[in-house]
Amino acid sequence: MRVLITNYCLISLSGTELYVRDIALELRRQGHTPVVYASWLGKTAEDLSLEGIPVTSSLNRLDFQPDIIHGHHLHETLSAVLRFPGVPALFVCHSHTRWTDKPPLHSRVLRYFGVSGLCVERLRALGAPGDRIGQLYNFVDLERFRPRPPLPEKPLRALVFSNYAASDTYLPAVAEACRSAGIELSVVGAGVGNSVERPEEILGRYDIVFAKAKAALEAMAVGCAVVLCDFGGVGPMVTSSTFEDLRPLNFGFQSLTETHTPENLLRQIERYDPRDAERVSTKLRACAGLNQAVVELTDIYRQTIDEYRSRPVSGGLRDIACRAAEARFRLTYGVLRLWRSIPQEKRQAINNHHGLGAIKRGIQLVLCGRAR
Repeated sequence: MRVLITNYCLISLSGTELYVRDIALELRRQGHTPVVYASWLGKTAEDLSLEGIPVTSSLNRLDFQPDIIHGHHLHETLSAVLRFPGVPALFVCHSHTRWTDKPPLHSRVLRYFGVSGLCVERLRALGAPGDRIGQLYNFVDLERFRPRPPLPEKPLRALVFSNYAASDTYLPAVAEACRSAGIELSVVGAGVGNSVERPEEILGRYDIVFAKAKAALEAMAVGCAVVLCDFGGVGPMVTSSTFEDLRPLNFGFQSLTETHTPENLLRQIERYDPRDAERVSTKLRACAGLNQAVVELTDIYRQTIDEYRSRPVSGGLRDIACRAAEARFRLTYGVLRLWRSIPQEKRQAINNHHGLGAIKRGIQLVLCGRAR
């Protein structure tokens, strides 16, 4: 099966970029032909190319006819749908707030998925057909994230595993809680200038990991005790009894219900149970492996293709609106590309120039999806 995967960018180690990388590599391992399209290319695109996965930032230069479009992000999905008439698509929403994750309401987008309950609610609220919305659980590459040796009876080392942890966000509260518990703390992530390309090589060194979403899943797969924590707040320690309730939330934002205080964090640290953390890891490894996730995903691809071939969906006003939206975003992306090409010192001079405020506000409205 030939699969065109879209994404906003392939630059760093953010959630959707890692998601795209993992499914592209696994699709190829399972005998399919993936190609990836993103508007902004960088390190992650280079890594995929080195692995033999074609990557492009220009659909017009792409000599490839997909069977299915697996879309992430509004502009890129719309661009692919309009570039390949006659090809059905599905869309996966990864954020319940970002403008990039608004659903493309096109007649050839036959399935809409959210990775969390909040994302599913957003798809429904923004007009995706209710009978075509579902949830796709996140996954972990179990071959990379192997189980660590048994945890110690008392936690000795902890890790904050997030791109959002920094001295001006929630990191001081975590550090204070760990000091109170006598636990040595380390931090990895872009927020502290310490991104790690291969977290599977370091996670097993830590007993407790503070993370959310995909990072939390990876830590659980290794066998660390995981406290859900990120910029949105503090959540619970994941236990074998709460695992099934937290999974539909993607172990993410919706589970972060408390404020960042050392007391709230210390209360979760005190729930540390090495044997229960092992049970959590066993649960996750039984249901959230990348291999099985892609097998299920290819079944969805086939169902989508079969449905489109047997009952092509007609266009109409929805598709006209999508073309208008795509044109608007294409213009906006052009402006963004131009802006990024300007040296930083000249950007500041432009920012201070009288009369440009209205133009900048207009662009921001387009990006937020509020422009008409």
